[in-house]
Amino acid sequence: MTCEFVRATALDYFPCRYGQSKVMFRGPRRRLDGRYVAVLGGTETYGKFIEEPYPALMEKALDLPVVNFGCMNAGPDAFLAEPVILSACARARVTVIQLMGAQNITNRFYAVHPRRNDRFLRASAQMKSIFPDIDFTEFNFTGHMLGTLKEAAPDRFRLVAEELKAAWTARMRHLLQKIDTPTVILWLQAGNSADPLVLNDAMIAAIRPFATDFLRVTPSAAARMSGTEGMHFAPLEEPAAATMPGPLVHREVADVLGPVLRRLL
Repeated sequence: MTCEFVRATALDYFPCRYGQSKVMFRGPRRRLDGRYVAVLGGTETYGKFIEEPYPALMEKALDLPVVNFGCMNAGPDAFLAEPVILSACARARVTVIQLMGAQNITNRFYAVHPRRNDRFLRASAQMKSIFPDIDFTEFNFTGHMLGTLKEAAPDRFRLVAEELKAAWTARMRHLLQKIDTPTVILWLQAGNSADPLVLNDAMIAAIRPFATDFLRVTPSAAARMSGTEGMHFAPLEEPAAATMPGPLVHREVADVLGPVLRRLL
């Protein structure tokens, strides 16, 4: 019974690669010639549990191919390490960059996997000296590691948070400078403002001059309250689905992006 339910509800994301890229993106695969829009982003752009994420909705509205370069749990590092993807963005009419969190990037305190940026690889000597009471061999994911540090030593954790914000700002500037064609920064503002790692206005101001346009999207009350309505997931995936933007949020993002992209095309 359970297996039948999983097959009935789980989505086929048609995962695909482009050129020599080692990163798996959401498909179906699009041609990288002619006129198209590129979208870079993390799990939200990929559209986990969503049948039609906002790049697919924009494709219908614009009547133009929109290439979904959303990557699960990605940070800026995932794209900076992929010349094929940067080249595709440079040929796009417009590139939308959904801002990704600051935790999944290599920095002075720890290293992450070059493609699966949520995977914690190792702590630096500096990190170990700040947290001598922590056994970093116990961690496989950045979220688990950072949560443990924050709970164990809030004062020392602030040093890590500040480093991550500085590294994120530098990496995002570098990413934007790699793309010569018009770029639109998309800030899907749905995080917990009390989280010390959440993006803030100062970080956005530091990268805004390097983009053509900037959009801040705060989901409406109706979208936030819709929960997992319209999402596709297996029974055991419901807790994860509840943390993801639902179809109404994706619709609102597409509706806001549409006029901006039409002006830049």
